[in-house]
Amino acid sequence: MQFQPGQSGNPAGRPPGSRNKRTILAEQLFDARAEKILNKILDDADDGDPAAQRLCLERIAPRLRDRPIAFALPPLEKASDTVAAMAAVAQGLADGELSAREAADLSTAIKNFAFTFDLHAIEERLTRLEKAAEVNQAEGKI
Repeated sequence: MQFQPGQSGNPAGRPPGSRNKRTILAEQLFDARAEKILNKILDDADDGDPAAQRLCLERIAPRLRDRPIAFALPPLEKASDTVAAMAAVAQGLADGELSAREAADLSTAIKNFAFTFDLHAIEERLTRLEKAAEVNQAEGKI
């Protein structure tokens, strides 16, 4: 028998939010020893263990991600502005003001602006053409 689309094959199955028994057991084992483990890691870090120090540092000051990029782009008001913006990004990369990742992120943002601008321009042209076609059809030219 096939199930109906959108209907669960096991409506009385596992309730939402229920957890796997192994996960619960692992958490209980860790919780019982968490303080001892944490103290050992901190002691090892104090004794100069680089792995323990790195672990502590990653928790205290995690690597920044998605932070704002301090780089001035020329204004983006029309599609042709993207050429100057991409040139500025390339120069920033060459001068060492931008990392390769930052330059790639900015380039993607500029590309998305150009795509959006082009899409808007196409929509405006299509609207004008549709209106002109309606006028021509009403006047019997089509």
